Amino acid sequence: MNNYDASDIGDFINIGTGKDLTIKELADMIRNIVGFKGEIDWDSSKPDGTLQKLLDVSLLNQKEWRSKTTLKEGIRKSYISYTK
Repeated sequence: MNNYDASDIGDFINIGTGKDLTIKELADMIRNIVGFKGEIDWDSSKPDGTLQKLLDVSLLNQKEWRSKTTLKEGIRKSYISYTK
């Protein structure tokens, strides 16, 4: 494995779609993809954490890069690969 110093890399660019979703939306998406029929038990006694987890993808957009795979499709492909 190569080791790099941050100063050797240059600008860091967040990779993402620029679209936000809630943890519940993500959990429901995963539940549907894997076919989970049970209930998701939300522990409301725990803190919610950061309200928004959306990455700033402005540098990525400046480079005119766009994701070809949606989050849903990426999770689906990963799940299929994992189960093989």
